[in-house]
Amino acid sequence: MKNNIGRSTISKKPNDTMKLLVTTFMGIVFGFTIGITFPVLSLNKIYHPVDIAPVGKKFSPGVENNSPLAQNLKHLSQIWVPSNPRGAETLPPDIVASESDFYLHRLWGNPSEDLTIRPKYLVTFTVGISQKKNIDAAVKKFSENFTIVLFHYDGKTSEWDEFEWSKRAVHVSALKQTKWWYAKRFLHPDVVAAYEYVFIWDEDLGVEHFNAEELVSRLACDAIYLTTQSFYWSFFFSFFFFLSKPRYIKLVKKHGLEISQPGLEPNRGLVWQMTKRLGDKEVHKTAEEKSGWCSDPHLPPCAGFVEIMAPVFSRNAWRCVWHLIQNDLIHGWGLDFALQRCVEPSHQKIGVVDAQWIVHQTVPSLGNQGEAADGQAPWRGVRERCRREWKMFQDRLKDADKAYYKSIGSEPPNNTVR
Repeated sequence: MKNNIGRSTISKKPNDTMKLLVTTFMGIVFGFTIGITFPVLSLNKIYHPVDIAPVGKKFSPGVENNSPLAQNLKHLSQIWVPSNPRGAETLPPDIVASESDFYLHRLWGNPSEDLTIRPKYLVTFTVGISQKKNIDAAVKKFSENFTIVLFHYDGKTSEWDEFEWSKRAVHVSALKQTKWWYAKRFLHPDVVAAYEYVFIWDEDLGVEHFNAEELVSRLACDAIYLTTQSFYWSFFFSFFFFLSKPRYIKLVKKHGLEISQPGLEPNRGLVWQMTKRLGDKEVHKTAEEKSGWCSDPHLPPCAGFVEIMAPVFSRNAWRCVWHLIQNDLIHGWGLDFALQRCVEPSHQKIGVVDAQWIVHQTVPSLGNQGEAADGQAPWRGVRERCRREWKMFQDRLKDADKAYYKSIGSEPPNNTVR
């Protein structure tokens, strides 16, 4: 009996194997027949959910699915606006937010009610904690009409909390970086487009004789009169306004300066005559330098020139200057000689404000963040890097000029190659 069962089981195995082979063969034949009989499906007729729809794909005009979702997706896929910022061509223009600012917002409430004041100007300082008192004095020269941004090269930010103004300032920290490193990465023209003027200042500036804005404006005088109904107080402040010395912003606008700086105290080891404060003027735009220093009286350093320690840029000028800053040349040496390329005519739109002046204290605090090598002080390696960058910048500018004029079949003028 056992033997019969064994033989029966063994005898069934070949039959089962044959059935499996026949079934598999029939399945392959059936699939092949279906594949050559039906037309190829078009991927353009497959509708994707919004979050995975391929950007820029055009839907087939012969779409058979007329559902509202399909029609909406078809409409959206046809948006292409070349004038939008690069990368945003598929967005409808009214939703594109291409510019930003440093305004601080609340975490609650209506966004339109977040700001009680919209600052018109921006001032940045690249700072270390050793210059805390000096920066406190400088910041107090700028009203609430200025957004304050501190770039911290020593990583110490909470130590500034003792100052009330620090609560409304923007703090950015990266160890041992210069202001031009920060400017290239955090002051893109579209980020600071809300501001009429951008001040990019060093930390070691004495500002005793500098004021950014009028202490009392004519609008303020009118407001005082409306509030107090006192002609006496209104007249008093109006008279004070009339006698007060014009402040920096007013003078820059009055003289049409797109790039400027305050005059420098003449008794503190000046390098350039152009940036020296002249006591009998509001503003000057030209200067006489040493023999042979100026190939053209309308070119740097005799005109169209300010130093990089305390420059002030109009919104339009900064849009050009930002692109001139090289990403890897972090000290900015040589940039002052090239600023004149960003405004025209530069000898009229670049100048020094004499009526509002500063003192360069020449404190090498950032220089001391360098690395000592071969028995030399840290600042020496920093200074050597500065000089190397200046030469590199000059070479790049010269090569760029040559490449451009070669591309248009012309020779570069002599005053572009320097």
